[in-house]
Amino acid sequence: MARTVLVTGASGFIGSHLAQRLERKGHTVRAMTRKPDRYSGAGEAVFGDVTDTDSLAAAMAGCDAAYYLVHSLESEDFEQKDAEAALNFGEAAARAGLERIVYLGGLGEDDGQLSAHLRSRRQVEQLLPLAGVPVTVLRAAVVVGHGGISWEITRQLVDHLPAMVTPHWVNTRTQPIALPDVIRYLEGVLEPEAARGRVFEIGGPEVLRYKDMLARAAQIMDKRLPNVTVPLLTPGLSSRWLALVTDVDTATGRTLVDSMINEVVVRDRSIEQIVPGPSIGYDEAVRLALAERERAEQEQHEPDQREPEQGEARETSS
Repeated sequence: MARTVLVTGASGFIGSHLAQRLERKGHTVRAMTRKPDRYSGAGEAVFGDVTDTDSLAAAMAGCDAAYYLVHSLESEDFEQKDAEAALNFGEAAARAGLERIVYLGGLGEDDGQLSAHLRSRRQVEQLLPLAGVPVTVLRAAVVVGHGGISWEITRQLVDHLPAMVTPHWVNTRTQPIALPDVIRYLEGVLEPEAARGRVFEIGGPEVLRYKDMLARAAQIMDKRLPNVTVPLLTPGLSSRWLALVTDVDTATGRTLVDSMINEVVVRDRSIEQIVPGPSIGYDEAVRLALAERERAEQEQHEPDQREPEQGEARETSS
């Protein structure tokens, strides 16, 4: 049954791909963004800001469901901002009469040792449904796909460094998941009644250490990446080091590094009862991400082949 669906973060890594899939499946997509005039993706661009309740009411009007894909990693007070945003969104969804919210959160055992990043995501899970709208939660670890922060850290480290000097947390186990599988699961829980208001864990078919992910990505990229573990490389130093050798800023890097001490592995495979089908292995996920990056770079540098109209200058790529 076709639905009218609001996708927050529609111009982002996950949201842009999700909006495309939902539209292909016949749903009416409202792509929420703070800059609708610059949006060129799937669906109808609508203005919305999770800090502006009036804008949320307008964006949700007439919608059946919403995807919540909002986080504030780059901010020092991201936990407070995420909490306030979740409360705003849940209340707006209740006033708009939405049937459900779908939220992409983070894997990790809630044993009191979660990093601030994962703790914030768990808090959002708890705050979103307080106003009464059922929330379907998908918890994921590292998403492997072109444009994702965690994957970009992996790719750039492999691409830029002749050797890897790493802290002890590279031995932490995680369960990476391919971007197409994340999108498949997100779309798959939109309609089934059995998915409404439940929490699911999603991951790829393999449990890997971070050092294994780096080594296997290096092999696929035809790079040699010797690894030397330095136990005293603290999270603070690690984040500064990441900022030097990747595009990730220090604040975001620190938030992600802090999360790497937490083992993030799927314990419950009940999602397979709702959205059955094989999942993509890590090596294939890496190849897909690299291929997508190559396509994006080619499109960015393709010259304009049309003939310029009279009085129009032809643009060239620098």
